Amino acid sequence: MDIQSLRLFVLASETLNISAAGRTLGMAPAVASTRIAKLENLVGADLLHRSTRKVSLSLEGQDFLPYAREMIAQEEAALAALGKGRTKIGGTLRFAAPSTFAQLYIAPLLPEFMDKYPDLRLDLHLSDSQFDLIEGSYDLALRNSVLADSSLTARKLADDTRILCASPAYLERYGTPDHPDDLAQHRLIAFNDVEPRTLVSYAGDQALYDPKRAAHCLVLNDGLTQKLTTLQGAGISINSLWAVRKELVDGTLARVLPDYEMASKPAIWLIYPKSNVVSAKVRVFMDFLIDHLGRATVSGKAP
Repeated sequence: MDIQSLRLFVLASETLNISAAGRTLGMAPAVASTRIAKLENLVGADLLHRSTRKVSLSLEGQDFLPYAREMIAQEEAALAALGKGRTKIGGTLRFAAPSTFAQLYIAPLLPEFMDKYPDLRLDLHLSDSQFDLIEGSYDLALRNSVLADSSLTARKLADDTRILCASPAYLERYGTPDHPDDLAQHRLIAFNDVEPRTLVSYAGDQALYDPKRAAHCLVLNDGLTQKLTTLQGAGISINSLWAVRKELVDGTLARVLPDYEMASKPAIWLIYPKSNVVSAKVRVFMDFLIDHLGRATVSGKAP
C-alpha cells in the first residue's frame, strides 16, 4: 500500500479538502484526486464522500483512518531505526483536553512548542465534556480521571488531588464546617452527575460528600464555571488542587475540612489509541508536556 497515498488520505480527512491536502504534499489537485480514488479502489470502499460543496469522511473512512495512521507511524519508526527518518516533525496533531486545565497550564506553553516544531500543525479541542477519543479521530488527549478504557494507552502526567473549597465570604455568611456531617446544612456545588463522593481524612476516617442531601445544590458541567461560582460565594465545591492553587495562595478561596480529600485517586493522563508505534508528532508533544509540567508542578501539595 502506497504510504504517500495514505498520508494524503489522512491529511484530507483532517482538512476535509483533497486539493489542499495534495498541495501540502506537493501534488496537483488532479493527481491528489486520482491517488485517493486508487486507494479507495485498493481497499474496496469509499473513504471520502465528495460533493461540489464539501468533502466528508465516510463510515468506512472513519474505520480505516486509525489503521492508515498506524501504517504511516510504522514506516516512520522503521526509517528512524535506520537513521533515515525525516528530520522535521510535521503534519497535524489533533489534541483534546479539559478547557480549564488547558487554559491554566497548556496554553502558556504553546508558543514555545510552536517555535520548536514550526512544521507541526496543532488542532486543539478544549472541553470539560467526555468524548470518544477514537471516534473523534484524536491523536492524543488529556484526561483527569480514573483510566478504564482498555483500547487506550496512557502516560501519567500528574496526580489529581481534589479538595473542598469555599470563598471567605461564603464561610463568613454560612459558617465553616467542622466535620463532614456538617456539609448537609450547607450549599454545595456539584459537577455534572451529583453522585456522592467518598472523603477520607489523613487519619483514615471516611465520610460522604453528597450534594443530594445538602440544604441547596448547584449543578454545573464546566470546571471553570464551578470555580468562578465558588469564588463568588455560591457554596462549597470539590476542586482539583491544580485548578485552585493560585486562589488558595492569594486567599480568595479557603480550604474547607483541610484534613479531608477525595478518597478516589484520579490522575492526569495523556492518552492515545493503542498502537505498536507512537507517531513522532505524538511522542514529541507528550515529552514536551511532561518535561514542562511534570508531576511536581501540577499536583504538588496544598498551600
